[in-house]
Amino acid sequence: MAFETEIPEQPAARLARLNAELRTASAQEILRAAISREWPGELTYVSSFGAESVVMLSLIAEVDPSLPIVFIDTGMHFPQTLDYKDEVIEGLGLTGVREITPNETERKVLDPKNMLWKSDADACCALRKVRPLEPALEGFGAWITGRKRFHGGARMSLPVFEYADGRYKVNPLASWTQADVDAYLAEKNLPRHPLVSQGYPSIGCWPCTKPAADPSDPRSGRWAGQQKTECGLHVDRNERPRVF
Repeated sequence: MAFETEIPEQPAARLARLNAELRTASAQEILRAAISREWPGELTYVSSFGAESVVMLSLIAEVDPSLPIVFIDTGMHFPQTLDYKDEVIEGLGLTGVREITPNETERKVLDPKNMLWKSDADACCALRKVRPLEPALEGFGAWITGRKRFHGGARMSLPVFEYADGRYKVNPLASWTQADVDAYLAEKNLPRHPLVSQGYPSIGCWPCTKPAADPSDPRSGRWAGQQKTECGLHVDRNERPRVF
């Protein structure tokens, strides 16, 4: 008797199915489908604990507070970010947060004085963010991001589900507006990152983050004066700048 072998769903077909089914779904519905149905035990969230991160973290806490959450400690975060991270973890009862850091041997060779950001921001991001994330994602079939279309740039055409570099990405907040974010923060009475009130609507590492120059562009304070708009985490491997 011959047994039929189930053929795995190919990425293109899976993306088409998920984006058709959940394109207009709420963030909560998207998260529940991703966590419980599509990638049980294979899903993580990569969080910067930045200006709007608490929204996604709160949504995750409602569905599964033990979900693995990756925080990349670049060694260049604002002190306020590190304090805020601890406050949010405790307040939301998150139990799956894991911190990763750059390879210290590599850092000592490539950036011994911690000044690489001055001469080559792409190389600094590659050293401190992009390369540390690769091993942290091993074993996960998909990861959640907090990106939104209103952030502009390449994010304006952001789908709810993507596939890149061998993994799926889930963007539950893709369609959210700034008004949606503000309303959710108020409804849940969530703490704001302390730098938001000082004019930082988007927060990364301190050397490359300034108050937004353009209030209508939340990311205008990131790498101000440069053509760079992304750290590289959400850029396909073959499209990243060549460094080192």
